[in-house]
Amino acid sequence: MTEEEIVLKCKEYIKQLFENDSTGHDYNHSIRVLNNAINIYQNEQVEANLFIIQLASLLHDVDDYKLFDTVDYENARKFLNENNIDNNLSNKIIQIISEVPFKAKDTITPKTIEAKIVQDADRLDAIGAIGIARAFAYGGKHNRQLYSKHADKNNNISFEEYKKSSSDTISHFYIKLLHLKNLMNTNYAKKEAIRRTDYMISFLNEFYKEVD
Repeated sequence: MTEEEIVLKCKEYIKQLFENDSTGHDYNHSIRVLNNAINIYQNEQVEANLFIIQLASLLHDVDDYKLFDTVDYENARKFLNENNIDNNLSNKIIQIISEVPFKAKDTITPKTIEAKIVQDADRLDAIGAIGIARAFAYGGKHNRQLYSKHADKNNNISFEEYKKSSSDTISHFYIKLLHLKNLMNTNYAKKEAIRRTDYMISFLNEFYKEVD
């Protein structure tokens, strides 16, 4: 199979996995991350393996602890093994997937340009208008309050504390979303993140006017 055919098969694979998702981590999210990654790759004009970027973008959520009860990236490995992806490439893709997630103060900065691009691509889809929509979709799915008069603004927490957090959705902006612009790796993502963060700040200002 050609690389293009494998990417198409990967899209079909994740479409089945995320078929019933209503948390904001659906098939369309992964496609947007893929498109973001391609945009970053093209704008940065860096030497990177686009095939690795594409597969890592599409597979980045298939073993997310919030969505699947899997061990050792078994959903990602299943696709890679079934499509005879070279072990070296497969290991690089799994490494990227492991480095992408936000982990509060335990978040890592990837070493490879491919991982940096995919991490930025995923973070861009967590902010801006689409980020707002996804935050409230996730909060509603997990029975979280819309907002509290005493929003939790502590982002200096460990990954374990972050995973256990059940704070309201507005607090999530302060714990994570508003900080992502300072965690971007590439110049293109940094500029786009500033624009999207400004939009979120405008939303929050309007939100407080209406609820107060």
